[in-house]
Amino acid sequence: MNKTLHQAAAALAFSTVLAFSAHAAEVQILNASYDVSREFYKQYNPLFVAHWKKQSGDDLAVNQSHGGSSKQARAVADGLEADVVTMNQSIDIDKIAAKGLIRTDWAARLPNESAPFTSTSVILVRKGNPKGIKDWRDLAKPGVAVIIANPKTSGNGRYAYLAAWGSVIKSGGTAQQARELVSGIFANVPILETGGRGATTTFVQREIGDALVTFENEVGLIQNEYGADKFDLVYPKISIAADLPVSVVDSVVDKRGTRQVAEAYLQHLYSPQAQEIGAQLGLRPRDAKVAKKYAKTLPKLQLFAVSEVFGSLNQAQLEHFNDGGVFDQFYGKR
Repeated sequence: MNKTLHQAAAALAFSTVLAFSAHAAEVQILNASYDVSREFYKQYNPLFVAHWKKQSGDDLAVNQSHGGSSKQARAVADGLEADVVTMNQSIDIDKIAAKGLIRTDWAARLPNESAPFTSTSVILVRKGNPKGIKDWRDLAKPGVAVIIANPKTSGNGRYAYLAAWGSVIKSGGTAQQARELVSGIFANVPILETGGRGATTTFVQREIGDALVTFENEVGLIQNEYGADKFDLVYPKISIAADLPVSVVDSVVDKRGTRQVAEAYLQHLYSPQAQEIGAQLGLRPRDAKVAKKYAKTLPKLQLFAVSEVFGSLNQAQLEHFNDGGVFDQFYGKR
C-alpha cells in the first residue's frame, strides 16, 4: 500500500471510530418519577427527544424509574443518580434537597412553584355504585372496603388522607371530627399498598374493595384499559389540589454534564404539546387554552390547597405521617 492509500485508509478508520464513538456516547438522562406517571412519560419522552434533536442535533435517550413518590425520593437521596425527579408532592423533593443534592430554592426555578400539572383525589367505584358512595363519609360506613395507598410511602395515599381530613375542616368541622372520619376510612382498608399503582392493581385486577381512592388521572387510565363500563367515577363534594412538582438533581447533572438537557426536559413540560398530552391523560394543565379545551373531562371542582388546612405539606408530614404521628396513632391500633 503506497503512502497516499495508507493515509486515506487511516483517515477512514479514524472517521469510523469517531462516528462510532459519537453514537456510543448518546446522551442519556434518568427521570425518577412516581407510580401513576408512567403513561404520561411514555408519550412525553418521544416528544421531547424529537424536540431536543431538532434544537441541538443531539441524540437523547430518556430512561424512567417509577415507584411510590416517597420511595423514589429515598432512592435518589440514597444514591440513585437521577438527572431529574418528577414527583407528586413537594416534600419528596425537599427530602432530596435536605441531602444537599438539589438546591433549596428548586421550587422557584420554574412557573407555578415548579409544578407543570396538578391533580386531585377522587373515588372510583364498581359499576352502578352498589354501595351508594357519594362522598368521603360514605367510605367510613360499615361494610365498605376501601383501597388506598399507604400515606407513609405514597404521595397518592397521602393526598387521599389529606383530602378526606380537609373536607371536614373546609365544611366547618373540627380536627377531632376529621380524625374520626379518616380513622373510620382507614379502618375499612383491607390491604395497604405501598404505591398508587399497586392500589389500582388490587382494586381492578384482584377485584378487592368497593372503592378505590386515587388520583384523577389514574381513573382515566383504568377506564381506557379495562373499560368505562366497569367502573363509575365519584367526585367528592370537596377535595384537594395536588401539585405535581419537578426538579433537576443538581449534584447529578453537574457531575454528568447533563444540566442543559435536563433543564430543557422540565421546561418543555409547560409547552402546549406537553400540556395537551397531560390533559388527554387526566392531568390538570396549567395552560389556560388547553384547560378550556378539556373542561368537560376535567371539570371545575371545589378544591382546597394544602396550605389552607395544614399550613404546608411539611407541616402535614410532621403531624400526620412521621413515625408516631396521627396516622400511626390510629392505624397502628388496628
